[in-house]
Amino acid sequence: MGMIRELSPSVVNQIAAGEVVERPASVVKELLENAIDAGATRIELTVERGGRDLVRIADNGSGIDREDLPLAFRPHATSKLAEADDLHRIRTLGFRGEALAAIAEISRVRCQTRTPDAEVGSELAIEGGQHAEIRDCGCPVGTVIEVRNLFFNTPVRRTFLKSDSTEAGHVAEMFTRIALAHPTIHLTFRSGSKTLHDLPPVTGLKDRVAVFFGRELADSLLWVESEIDDFHLWGYVAHPSQSRSSAKGQYLFVGGRFVRDRSLGHALTEAYRGLLMVGRVPVAFLHLDLPPEEVDVNVHPTKVEVRFRDSQRIYGQLLRTVRQTFLTSDLHSRLQAPPSRPEPSPPGPADPGSDGGTPSRDPGFALRSDPIDRQMVASWFPPATGEGSSPPSRPAPLPDLPRREEPEWARSLPPAPTPSPSFDEFAEDSASLSASPPPSVSESEPPPVAPAATGSGVPVQDVGGLPPRAIQVHDSYLIAETEDGMVVIDQHALHERILFEEFRSRVGRGGVESQRLLVPEPVELGADEAAEVLERRDVLATLGLEVEPFGGGTVLVGSVPAMLGPVSPTRLLRDLAEQLVGRPVPPSADAVLNDVLSLMACKAAIKAGQRLSPDEVAALLARRHLVTDAHHCPHGRPTALIFTKEELEKQFGRV
Repeated sequence: MGMIRELSPSVVNQIAAGEVVERPASVVKELLENAIDAGATRIELTVERGGRDLVRIADNGSGIDREDLPLAFRPHATSKLAEADDLHRIRTLGFRGEALAAIAEISRVRCQTRTPDAEVGSELAIEGGQHAEIRDCGCPVGTVIEVRNLFFNTPVRRTFLKSDSTEAGHVAEMFTRIALAHPTIHLTFRSGSKTLHDLPPVTGLKDRVAVFFGRELADSLLWVESEIDDFHLWGYVAHPSQSRSSAKGQYLFVGGRFVRDRSLGHALTEAYRGLLMVGRVPVAFLHLDLPPEEVDVNVHPTKVEVRFRDSQRIYGQLLRTVRQTFLTSDLHSRLQAPPSRPEPSPPGPADPGSDGGTPSRDPGFALRSDPIDRQMVASWFPPATGEGSSPPSRPAPLPDLPRREEPEWARSLPPAPTPSPSFDEFAEDSASLSASPPPSVSESEPPPVAPAATGSGVPVQDVGGLPPRAIQVHDSYLIAETEDGMVVIDQHALHERILFEEFRSRVGRGGVESQRLLVPEPVELGADEAAEVLERRDVLATLGLEVEPFGGGTVLVGSVPAMLGPVSPTRLLRDLAEQLVGRPVPPSADAVLNDVLSLMACKAAIKAGQRLSPDEVAALLARRHLVTDAHHCPHGRPTALIFTKEELEKQFGRV
C-alpha cells in the first residue's frame, strides 16, 4: 500500500487556519475586510474576552444570496476572482477564499445575511466545520457574523493565546489599522459592554489620528502629497519631535490595505536623516494609490507583505515628497528652546483634508535653559572641611544653568573620597603659571592645571586609574591623561551607568520611594502599548511607577519614582511602552526591570552638551571606579575610548 494519501477537507482547513488565523485579531481583520468589500458604509465590531469568546461583525453591505451562503464557507470559494489573470488586477481586500472556511473549521460560527432584493434573511450555523441547514430569519440588509469559542476544537492552539488584555490590545490595533485605512466608513468598536470607539465618517485622517494617538501628535502632522502618472501618494508625516523608538508608529497603506514594506520604511527613514536622534524612528500615516497591476498582494495569506513592479520608482517618490515637505516647512522654530510652560501654537494655514493648525512644540528634544533636566552631581559629594578651616568656595553658578537643590534620593549615596583642591585655589595657581615655573608640590597633592580654551580644566584625584587632571570639551566629553596614553569619556554614558547601578542597588534593597502625583496624569498610548504596560503593572509598581487603565489606549500615571526627579511621566511611559512592544519576544520580569531601570537612568543622567563645573566633573570621575561594567552604559554604548601613547605616536609619525 502506498504511503501518500490525500488529506481530508477538515485537515486542509485546519492547516490553512494556522496561516490565516493566528489569534482573534486575525478573525477581526478578515471579517472587517469582507464587510468593506461588500460596500458597507457602517460596520460594528463587538468582542468578548479579547475575541476568544466572541467576535461579532455587523455591516450594512450588499449581503450574501441564499444559494451562495454555503459556498461562502467552502475553501477557495470567492466572488472576487474568476480566472488566473484576475490575480494581476486585484482591487478588493480579500480574494483568496480561505479565511471564512478556516475560521468556521476552528470555531462556532453563525451568519445572518440579507440582500436588498430579498424579503427575508438567511441564517447558517457552522460548528467545527459541520454545516447546519439554512433557515429563514429576520434581519436588515447586510451581514452579521458571530464567531464564538475560537480554537475550541484545537486546544493546543488555544493555549498559545495570551491574556485577555493582550489579545484585546491586538484586536484594537487591527481596528486602528482599518479605521485609518478607511476614514469614510462609520466604525464602532465595543468590548464587552463598553463602547470604546464610535467613529463617524470623515474626509481627512487627522481626526482619526487624534482619536487613537492623541491631539498632540495630530497637531504635529505635516501634509504630504504627490501624484506622478497613476501613482498617488498622500497622507501625513509627523514632526521630528514626535519620533518613536520603534516602527510601531508607521502606518503605510497600499490600495486601502495596511502593509509592511522594507523599501517604503527605508525611504521614510532616509527622508528624516539628520532630523532624528540615533535610535529614533519617524511617525507617518501614508496612503499609496496605484494601478493594481503594479503591485502583487498575493505574497502571503495575511496579505500584509506586498511586492511592487517598480519599487525604485516608489522609493524615490516617497523620499522626494517627504523631503520637499520638510524643505517648505519651518522645522527650525520647533527645535528652539521652549518656555518653561508650553504655549499654544499660533494658528496656521490648514492642510488639505485636515482641521489646520501648526505642530505644537515638544519640550522632549528641545535645548532647555531652565534647570528642569539638570543633574548637579557635585552636590552629591559635599567637600569635607577640616577643623578650624573655612569651607572651600565654589564657583558661581552659570547664568544659563542655575544650580538646583540636592535630590533627596541622592543623600544616602556612599561618601566620596577626599575632595580635590578648591576651585579658587586652582584658579589662583593657574593664573601664575605663565609668569613663574610650576611650584613644587607633594606627592599627595595634584598639581594645578590651566583651563583649556575649548574646555574647563578640572583637577581631580587619581581615582580608578585616572590621572589628577581632566578637561571637558564640547560640553560633552572629558579628556584625561593615563599612564600609557589618554582617555576620552562620554559624560552622559558614564553618568547613565552610575545611575543605573544605584537604581538597581536600591531595588535590590527594596527601598524605592515613589512620588505620588497630585493629579494623576493621563498618557495616550496605542492599544497594544497600553495592554503591554498594564499587563506589567506589578513590576512597574515595584519601581514606584503606578499605572491604571483609563479606557481605550489611555493610561493614568498615579506616581513616579522619587529618585528620577523632574522627569516627564508622559515621556517616560511612552518610551517604556514602545520598548516593550518593540521586543520580538515578550520579555521576562527581570528583563522588564532592567529595561525600566536603564530608561530611567538615561532620562536622569546629565546630557551631552551640558556644561559641568569643575566640582561636578571631579564628582563624576570619582564615582567611575565604584560601579560595575563602567566601560559601557546600560544600552551597550562605550563610556570611554582609550588611546595609548603608542597609537598617538603612530598618528603623528613618531614611530
